[in-house]
Amino acid sequence: MLDILAITGPIYLTILIGATAVHVGLFKKADMLPLGKFVLYLALPCLIFNALSQRDFQQILNLTYLSSYATGTLLVIGLGLLWARCVTGLPTVASIYVAMGMSCPNSGFVGFPVLLLTLPMAAPTAFALNLLAENLLVISMLLLMAETAAHAGAERRHIFGQLLRRLVFNPLILAIIAGGIAAWCQWRPPEPISRTITLFAQASIALSLLVIGGTLVGLPLKGMQRQVIPIMLGKLIVHPLAVFAALRLYTALGIGHLSTELQQAMVLLAAMPTMSIYPILAQRHGLDGVSAAALLATTLGSFFTLNILIWLIHTGWI
Repeated sequence: MLDILAITGPIYLTILIGATAVHVGLFKKADMLPLGKFVLYLALPCLIFNALSQRDFQQILNLTYLSSYATGTLLVIGLGLLWARCVTGLPTVASIYVAMGMSCPNSGFVGFPVLLLTLPMAAPTAFALNLLAENLLVISMLLLMAETAAHAGAERRHIFGQLLRRLVFNPLILAIIAGGIAAWCQWRPPEPISRTITLFAQASIALSLLVIGGTLVGLPLKGMQRQVIPIMLGKLIVHPLAVFAALRLYTALGIGHLSTELQQAMVLLAAMPTMSIYPILAQRHGLDGVSAAALLATTLGSFFTLNILIWLIHTGWI
């Protein structure tokens, strides 16, 4: 177990350092916004491009991975909607955001650092494939559903156009496209450019975890347990189980093949806490309080669930 803590310990210690730095006043919570933008717009895109451009193009476009992850995630979305609407009686928009909290992992700020320490060979490919599935399918679909439900009289084409523009200018998606083209053409940037990209990429891991820690300071949790616990259980337990089940189903049917490392990376990414922009997206519909509490709960709870999952991976259960 000490070997497992040696992997996850630095992750959560860095998050704790970020939270402590904000709590004692070394940084203001508002400082996390520009730091987060640096990670999102510069550091992570450079890291993604660096990782993908140096890989075989066939590894990047892995339809078996995408279909397995999408199947498990769509199952969780369906279960989340069913629970929120039929069991708890929440309105449609609130139910959609419950499903979002259960199905959208924090792949960039937490998932990728965990993968680099746990499964370094599979990390870049799995991360890029997850970003494609999350941004092109899961998040876009859920936002379209939420906007359509909230603005029943609005034209769906207008809503879809807005979401499409967000995707087109998403720096992570642009980095995936650029890295994929470079891998397909087998092109390597000149040495000065390559070193500059690497310099920015190296800043992404520690800074992204620091930002998560600082962002968590002051988030509400008290009095919201009944609303938050189902989201936490759905994200940290049901989502990885659903993805694992979908993966086993595709394997049993003989549809495609994934290396053991990619299979483990897929399940591990599904087990990450809820994405950090979850409260920001929910704020548009007045649901930022519950969403922020769910972000805090899943991040704290993931310390235990991820350690158990990594132990299962190391002992060969997954």
